[in-house]
Amino acid sequence: MASPPERIRLGDLLLQQGLLTEEQIKLALAEQKRNGRKLGRIFVDSGYVTEEMIGKALARQLKCDYVNLRTFNPDVNLIKLLPEVPARRFRALVLGERNGILRIGFADPTDIVAYDEVSRIVRREIEQAVIVESQLMPLLDRIYRRTEEISGLAKELTQEMGNVPVEFGTVVGLAPGAEDAPVVKLLQTIFEEAQKTRASDIHVEPQEKSLLIRFRIDGVLHIQTEADSKIATALVLRLKLMSNLDISEKRLPQDGRFNIKLRGQAVDVRISTMPNQYGESVVMRLLAQNTGLLELDRLSMPPHVLERFRRAISRPSGIVLVTGPTGSGKTTTLYAALNELNSPEMKIITVEDPVEYRLPGINQVQVHEKIDLSFSRVLRSALRQDPDIILVGEMRDEDTAEIGMRAAMTGHMVLSTLHTNDALSTPIRLLDMGVPSYMVALSIHMVLAQRLVRVICQNCSAPHELEPHEREWLRYEVGDQVDSKDYKHGTGCAHCSNTGYQGRQAVYEFLEMTNALVAAANQGDPHEFIRLGREQMAGNTLRRDAVRLVLEGRTTVSEAMRISNQLEE
Repeated sequence: MASPPERIRLGDLLLQQGLLTEEQIKLALAEQKRNGRKLGRIFVDSGYVTEEMIGKALARQLKCDYVNLRTFNPDVNLIKLLPEVPARRFRALVLGERNGILRIGFADPTDIVAYDEVSRIVRREIEQAVIVESQLMPLLDRIYRRTEEISGLAKELTQEMGNVPVEFGTVVGLAPGAEDAPVVKLLQTIFEEAQKTRASDIHVEPQEKSLLIRFRIDGVLHIQTEADSKIATALVLRLKLMSNLDISEKRLPQDGRFNIKLRGQAVDVRISTMPNQYGESVVMRLLAQNTGLLELDRLSMPPHVLERFRRAISRPSGIVLVTGPTGSGKTTTLYAALNELNSPEMKIITVEDPVEYRLPGINQVQVHEKIDLSFSRVLRSALRQDPDIILVGEMRDEDTAEIGMRAAMTGHMVLSTLHTNDALSTPIRLLDMGVPSYMVALSIHMVLAQRLVRVICQNCSAPHELEPHEREWLRYEVGDQVDSKDYKHGTGCAHCSNTGYQGRQAVYEFLEMTNALVAAANQGDPHEFIRLGREQMAGNTLRRDAVRLVLEGRTTVSEAMRISNQLEE
């Protein structure tokens, strides 16, 4: 058996290796006395050192390896020799095996108790390595997927129900303080797994012989589990109770929302139910409430787009429209713009359906169609509130669009969205909705269109040999430059759930209303408007921005082609 770790005074070690000064250690010790936090965390939070610097220093002292988990490709079956609970408790991870000896990474390699307990659990001889906690926890979230637990809870609920239909009284009894009920535990586990996998939506879909539960991750649906169709009614009724929907109404679609807490994080859940031939389909959108708002600088906009967008939203009046399909990141862009514009000198009112994120210092109004609190009605009232900036969640109809245009022409900055395919078709769409051409011409300053493309997982990124059809498609975009570039793709690993992608990035195009475009729009001449717009946007389209990410090795050709296909549709 390998010898257990020795106790090391972290401050002395970092001082000895020249990473800290005596003054920094004194300040950190004083801080530790005040709040009781770990000394290493204080060193990192104070900016004296990074977690990686501490990990490498410990590895040098203990004469063992330091493993960077960002580039580590784990063997999932080997990792599960150490169950999830002790792995999280002792902050440890099985890294590999050699000659019957398990190599295990510890976030604190000086913790003798953790070493002994892990040795006892795995019942093998171990050798230690040093890993970083901030890299470990997200990896554990991805590896210890709870798919089997979800399937087990679904079977438990099926057995409990038997062949007896779910009754109203039974489900109502679950509402208060029934945390141990199978339906409650199943839903809790589903939500926690969705949070771990960064899912934006949960789909609960009854089929003829099964209940299908799917997660939308990075814009793509993945099957999470399939369960017995008998539990569908119990799940839907429980979700309706949580969101205060009418549980007796199964014939009509319903919308609602509720709040839950997942691993200390408040999550707002928007729910939509819709009857189908086998029951009721449910889709839930997850919105983390304590996620910090993005800043414009962090949206990965190309510099020339960011400069023009900033200039457009900083004007005292006019309209800036952000367009794209559902789920293309329009709301994120608008909130980032509001976050930058928000100041004590500005009166900002938003009209939204629904209010997705709470913004301090801003007046946000939730549209409620059932009581005739529509976009147009709220917008008329908002103009009497003396605003400087108005955000309209969506220009859904002629009335809302026309009021927004009038507001822009009378000294207000208006930000809004529109569901159009690209930037160029947006003013034409407004004309088709019946908005007078002079309003479109005089009020719109800029249209920003965007899409989200999946980004290659950096942990399994590898060279990619272009397929013939990919090469020809790229050659059409960049000419002979296609042969002088190196291309990447993700091979799939535990970090990205074997998809080859992790995260998404927006691609953009913009249309600025020049004098010539204003004149064409004012004359109501769509053909001339489109011709001039294409001349202005040459080389700065959504497709070309997606190709840029391909050439930079950020995304794949297939993702860029997917964006292109959406535009052609």
